[in-house]
Amino acid sequence: MNKTTQLTGIVAPLDALNVDTDQIIPKQFLKRIERTGYGRYLFFDWRFKDDGKTPDPDFEMNAARYRDASILLAKENFGCGSSREHAPWALDDYGFRAVLAPSFADIFFNNCINNSIVPVVLPEATIERLFAEVRATEGYRLDIDLPAQTLTTPSGEKIEFTLDSFLRERLINGWDQIGLTLRHEDKITAYEQARGV
Repeated sequence: MNKTTQLTGIVAPLDALNVDTDQIIPKQFLKRIERTGYGRYLFFDWRFKDDGKTPDPDFEMNAARYRDASILLAKENFGCGSSREHAPWALDDYGFRAVLAPSFADIFFNNCINNSIVPVVLPEATIERLFAEVRATEGYRLDIDLPAQTLTTPSGEKIEFTLDSFLRERLINGWDQIGLTLRHEDKITAYEQARGV
């Protein structure tokens, strides 16, 4: 898992409520056994026309100005639906390092943490204001300071957010579930030696 303390990136808007994991990564692409290679299928049914190849110009994220975005601006209840971990894998493989939304589905939120994606919960009014600013300014960037729990806009405004201290520590130190266990490797080894394992 990657360590994350600060992120700076272009913001891409996804103006849809209740985006579920099947919209993030449709089920027909879940046949891979690796964690990589899912980015090309991210929001597949929205990004492409019916032929599955031609980018749909009506899908806002397809605009050239969002091509290098690494921060996704989303709406309420993002990541609902099934618990598939492929959803954050697809976001990460596409290049997103953070998602901002008024609320997230619980399992998706935790899957983001487990995959080094920073889920930032902000009031709906703040999210709506960010949507307006992103659309009004090409190349709109945000700076995310995870230890300070702040976002900084291009105008220099600081927006505060809160992330549970344990989850924040995991992201900052790059601790996945295995990493958390290995922090106690010396105690595990001592226990095994005492038992004659």
